[in-house]
Amino acid sequence: MKVLVTGIGLVSALGGSLEDSWKNLIAGKSGIRLHQQPFPEIKPLPLGLIAQQPSELAMLTQMVVTSALQDAGLVPPLADCAVVIGSSRSYQASWEMLARQMYKDAKNLPVSDFGNWLEILPHINAIAAARQIGATGMVLAPMAACATGIWSIAQAALLIQTGQCQQAIAGAVEAPITPLTLAGFQQMGALAKTGAYPFDLQREGLVLGEGAAVFVLESAELAKQRQAKVYGEILGFGLTNDAYHSNSPEPEGKSAIAAIKQCLERSCLSPADIDYIHAHGTATQLNDQMESMVIQRLFPQGVAVSSTKGSTGHTLGASGALGVAFSFMALKHQILPPCVGLQQPEFDLKIVTAARLSKIRQVLCLSFGFGGQNVAIALAKSP
Repeated sequence: MKVLVTGIGLVSALGGSLEDSWKNLIAGKSGIRLHQQPFPEIKPLPLGLIAQQPSELAMLTQMVVTSALQDAGLVPPLADCAVVIGSSRSYQASWEMLARQMYKDAKNLPVSDFGNWLEILPHINAIAAARQIGATGMVLAPMAACATGIWSIAQAALLIQTGQCQQAIAGAVEAPITPLTLAGFQQMGALAKTGAYPFDLQREGLVLGEGAAVFVLESAELAKQRQAKVYGEILGFGLTNDAYHSNSPEPEGKSAIAAIKQCLERSCLSPADIDYIHAHGTATQLNDQMESMVIQRLFPQGVAVSSTKGSTGHTLGASGALGVAFSFMALKHQILPPCVGLQQPEFDLKIVTAARLSKIRQVLCLSFGFGGQNVAIALAKSP
């Protein structure tokens, strides 16, 4: 059963909507700024903030779900619509605030001051989205580190392909600018000091960013019945795990290669059929090295490659969902988006350095998450 995308909602440091973010991306702009830290205990670092202060998860979710439904021409309530919305950090900001409060007032803090902690459990964001659209069917809340976004879309597509529903909203939301997240990545030596430069010889590391992307997925039958506009089709996906290390990719990329091969096989595609790869491209030493090796091995003929994290920052669990949204815009406009921030490539890849027109029929979008989570998804232009 064909799975089509009929609506997209997106917000990022690049812009408050899909159109604004895409326009700024192809203009080669970046939403990354050297912000005065919102947390006085942490030195200033480049960040991909949507506003001047860190965003709230619930607000971002409500915004992109509303945008996606409007884009698809749908009006709630949508009782039979499945909901698959993930996040790798979820309400971590709220838990950190609660922990600080508990530490500060450990002896005198009454239980009533804990607030309704049930409303900040990791899966509640997906439940809130279901409430927002009046959905009473399946609700899933994937959490697979930086692979969460594509994993969510793949799970929703599978629900439609297996006939469990005809319509789903799927994607990921991330508001990860918190003291613990920043301090953790800083302790690992993974944070950049000036900006994000994917695949560059002088790359420094990742820049944390906020963002969200949510999609309306429908069976081809329902989309036709509704006479809905169509961005494109989800052809297939591959999901694997390294079972190797908590935060380092398996050096030979065997599991990542397996995920891409799975995806191509399920999509009835060969490597030669892929016209563009939206890479994970975090600008960290290990990821870019491993990913480049994998792409070179599987696509020896050469294929256009770019990462958009130099523009949006690394939105962790939402990054793959943003990548899928930008990939659908590439298919729609037949424009390859640039790898913003790249000055001197380290790897022998056909990296897109400036937006350009190109014939794009099939796209591969990749994400690799902590714990060795590997995902690949294949997308096609609408007929």
